[in-house]
Amino acid sequence: MSHIVKNRVQRKIGSELLINVTPTEARVALVEYGILQEVHIERRMKRGLVGNIYKGKVSRVLPGMQAAFVDIGLDKAAFLHASDIVPHTECVADVEKGNFVVRDIGELVRQGQDIMVQVVKDPLGTKGARLTTDITLPSRYLVFMPGSSHIGVSQRIETEEVRARLKGLTEPFVDEDGGFIIRTAAENAGEQELVQDAAFLRRVWGKVSERRKRPGVALLYQDLALPVRIVRDFVGTELDQIQVDSGQTYEELLQFAQEFMPEIADKIEHYSGRVPIFDLYDVENEVQRALGRKVELKSGGYLIIDQTEAMTTVDINTGAFVGHRNLEETIFNTNLEATHAIARQLRLRNLGGIIIIDFIDMLNEDHKKRVLTTLEAALATDRVKTNISGFSGLGLVEMTRKRTRESLEHVLCGECPVCLGKGTLKTVETVSYEIFREIIRLNRGYDVDEFLVYCSPAVHASLTGEESHLVAELGAYIGKRLRLQSEPMYAQNKFDVVIM
Repeated sequence: MSHIVKNRVQRKIGSELLINVTPTEARVALVEYGILQEVHIERRMKRGLVGNIYKGKVSRVLPGMQAAFVDIGLDKAAFLHASDIVPHTECVADVEKGNFVVRDIGELVRQGQDIMVQVVKDPLGTKGARLTTDITLPSRYLVFMPGSSHIGVSQRIETEEVRARLKGLTEPFVDEDGGFIIRTAAENAGEQELVQDAAFLRRVWGKVSERRKRPGVALLYQDLALPVRIVRDFVGTELDQIQVDSGQTYEELLQFAQEFMPEIADKIEHYSGRVPIFDLYDVENEVQRALGRKVELKSGGYLIIDQTEAMTTVDINTGAFVGHRNLEETIFNTNLEATHAIARQLRLRNLGGIIIIDFIDMLNEDHKKRVLTTLEAALATDRVKTNISGFSGLGLVEMTRKRTRESLEHVLCGECPVCLGKGTLKTVETVSYEIFREIIRLNRGYDVDEFLVYCSPAVHASLTGEESHLVAELGAYIGKRLRLQSEPMYAQNKFDVVIM
């Protein structure tokens, strides 16, 4: 045990990726200074689709929604909106490419048309995948944009001299086949590294173009598997260590890094310890806690996080925190502490879409500004794009976080078959009274001598215990015999009344 603790203390420096691979799934945890920040999970039978390029067929055009459904070979047709059809695709005439305006979907695509598309959002809940015709291929330093002549630079590269240098180095690679976006990781890249990246991306695009000639719906390009994809996407961030518990995946990552990211190759290690890799920083328990509604704050306050199909709500409460000065200071300090917890939970749970934060009401305008500033600073390390609109008239903070993949809860959990996702059950008393009403209804329609009721153990215990007098009164009221039978497999709200 002392050896394990020693290992933990030694590793609490900087950031590292823990990669756990089994035959059925791959999981990646980002740990910063000993604290879990992100978890990514990919099941072998349900790999994410974001980034995949397909040759699809338009199955239906919906003018009223300005959209079309496209068959890309999945169970559900994917969704393509008119605004996601860009001017450098085959859907738009050459004369329109100079000044692109979103046109009527019926003028852009037609039913039965073959079309090349890329997935930008995985299927979420009942919705199919979201598509775009704006194809992009990412690599270490560059993103290739087929059909474009544009050169873009990541907004995170702020120095004008560096931006100009990178644009100058990349300009020779641009031709009629496509342009490039320069990624943040390229800030200190040299000419040779950019040349290699551009050549690699053009080779990939060449293979995609060849596969496109095949008949029918087809997968033209599939993004990398989770471990390699995560390592690629984390280039440019400060990673001190990458630990992998699978020998095969370790070799694959090492080979990939030596070819494309040599500066991080020496940071990749094969973890062969006796303790499971996700136990190093209590990752397994942290994941379980991330599935709960309540998040405890160190001060004694807490968050309540509720995820719905339309949005996610976060409610802050002081709880046991009473403060040391006055109520306003207590509220301010709780809200301030909550901003860091919220930023971490959004990353950890991979929450996206509309997020409403109900901070505890503050009267001091300066306190509100400081809470907003702290929240923005806490979200600055989030690799996913966020947008905060400030306090609304009702005192709520409205924000959005880009959603491309399903949240941790949707990946790991399914809808409860008992409450159907509502999170509440009918009480024993409510179910008991429903049983009484059903017996009375059946008694009026059928001439019988006896009713047999099958119900859950909790309802049975109530009706044969403290509520037994109600059963006796009902039997006397209808003049029939009532029998109760407990069914262990019945949920609390389920029952059956049988005519005997």
